[in-house]
Amino acid sequence: MNLEEMRLDSAIKQKKGLHFILASIIIWCVVLAIHLTSLPILSKNLLTFCFTTPIVPLAFMISKIIKVDFTNKGNPLTNLGVLFSVNQMLYLLIAMWVYPTTPEKLVMILAIIFGAHLMPYGWLYNSKSYMVLSVVIPIVALLVGINFEPYVVAAVMLVIEIIFSLLLIFEVKNLHKQPN
Repeated sequence: MNLEEMRLDSAIKQKKGLHFILASIIIWCVVLAIHLTSLPILSKNLLTFCFTTPIVPLAFMISKIIKVDFTNKGNPLTNLGVLFSVNQMLYLLIAMWVYPTTPEKLVMILAIIFGAHLMPYGWLYNSKSYMVLSVVIPIVALLVGINFEPYVVAAVMLVIEIIFSLLLIFEVKNLHKQPN
């Protein structure tokens, strides 16, 4: 397979990462629920960190439901996709710094990190949705996060993730219409 064939194979077999975006809808629902409580902000942030960690198991379960090849071992670009995700872990150090220093901005920072990490997937899956939202999400998260409470950021992210999922469903359906 050449590079373009491998990218198309990834996009088809992994449905452009739809399982992870659907899992993120669940995560942002939980983050929203946490930040609607009357708990102290540091407790909310600790719970936010705790409830964002199961993204991979959630995505794995969703991949079984929507019939995604989670590992796609036959495609070397799968390892590149994993590297794109692992890279995000380094940026979580910023969020760990924000946690005690500016706790009311943690959800905003997590949203910015999440959005920005999507850009390489735009290339991997040849996806306009990933490319556009990788820029839109950090900007929207910054603007909303500066001006509103964390629960508003979570609510906006939830809406964006739902729209993102619908866009990816549309993109995946169009993949099957393309001539090989």
